[in-house]
Amino acid sequence: MIIQQHSHDLSTPTGLMRTSIYRPQQQGRFPAIIFYSEIFQQTAPIARTAAILAGHGFVVLVPEVFHELNPIGTVLAYDDVGKDKGNQDKWTKPLEAHDTDTQAMVDFVQEQSYCNGNVGAMGVCIGGHLAYRAALNASIKSAFCLYATDIHSDTLPAQPGNQSFARMADIQGEIHFIWGRQDPHVPAEGRLKIYQALQASGINYQWQEVNAQHAFMRDEGDRYDPALALTMYQQAVALFQRTLR
Repeated sequence: MIIQQHSHDLSTPTGLMRTSIYRPQQQGRFPAIIFYSEIFQQTAPIARTAAILAGHGFVVLVPEVFHELNPIGTVLAYDDVGKDKGNQDKWTKPLEAHDTDTQAMVDFVQEQSYCNGNVGAMGVCIGGHLAYRAALNASIKSAFCLYATDIHSDTLPAQPGNQSFARMADIQGEIHFIWGRQDPHVPAEGRLKIYQALQASGINYQWQEVNAQHAFMRDEGDRYDPALALTMYQQAVALFQRTLR
């Protein structure tokens, strides 16, 4: 499909959130995917991923995940300065603020004439965690979480009892987890902790470990695995076509 792209500044309880929207040009009502970025926000690789998903017949929303902490339009570089700032933002913003961001996007898409009302979530790195976190919202029918950081450690700021790992059993939709075995950010013991909790939770999940490093989806840098990335796109599209149509 040929796609179009525009942006919308959504009101959230913590301020305006610039959200880029990628969607088919043709008329119709399409399901929506909230695509959560890495700590660097909407870089060129993130924009290209959003465009790929949109071209398969989805409305893709890319929020500025740390909109409260940066000027609108901020994109951090893939360097040490950008990494340090992004990690600082990650440890500053509470999960409750991410929850209200998700609800603002759900409310938005359900009001749009080009959306069918069904919403999924997808993300990479911290965005994988945020896609998992979004799945705690009953409106999210499915989530595709790529090398999601900080779930196993449960160390992102949150109110007591509202940490992501502790709330796993609250997920109602279908959720897929994809991990790189060579990813130092989610080591084997961390993956085992999540897997054992999933088995005990009774939720609807799929689990996949691949021979890859962290950020293997990012088409910039020496960790990119093009063949594996293509497989992941196919799996994500299949999940969302099945659960959101």
